[in-house]
Amino acid sequence: PVINDLTLRNVRIIFRNFAGAPTRFNAAGGKRTFSILLNETEAQELRSMGFNVKALKQRDPDDDPAFHLPVEVSYRVKPPRIVFISNQGRKRTVIDEDTVGLIDYTEIEKIDLTINPYQWEMENARGVKAYLRTMYVTIREDELDIEYAQDFGPEVPVDYEE
Repeated sequence: PVINDLTLRNVRIIFRNFAGAPTRFNAAGGKRTFSILLNETEAQELRSMGFNVKALKQRDPDDDPAFHLPVEVSYRVKPPRIVFISNQGRKRTVIDEDTVGLIDYTEIEKIDLTINPYQWEMENARGVKAYLRTMYVTIREDELDIEYAQDFGPEVPVDYEE
């Protein structure tokens, strides 16, 4: 069965590596990735669709189990559309391949995203890999961000020869 794009709202992400920086899990010049945090019900639903859902190590045996879905951010074929929302929802900034690494350090208020599922098959194995298609990141702004985000209008050239 064909799996359509999957839109998830108000997700929490972990293991951010939008810059593709080398880590012990990512070779130098590696993939840009992150994971979506899932509860048990969400994890079961995505597993039943064929996604590679992984369990997180439990720090406390009394905690509910937690899971995550690894997602790749690829610019090879069709780049994802990533938009920062700031100025209390009034300003939108499109993030491209050169600036996507900023997400690794951004304080995030909310994320809505759409995943493009890629169904793969090799020999006797098959599954579904999650690729990012669209992502709206609402930035957590502090009081200075809000104060200095006012619109100053069009830039006016200054004539210093007066």
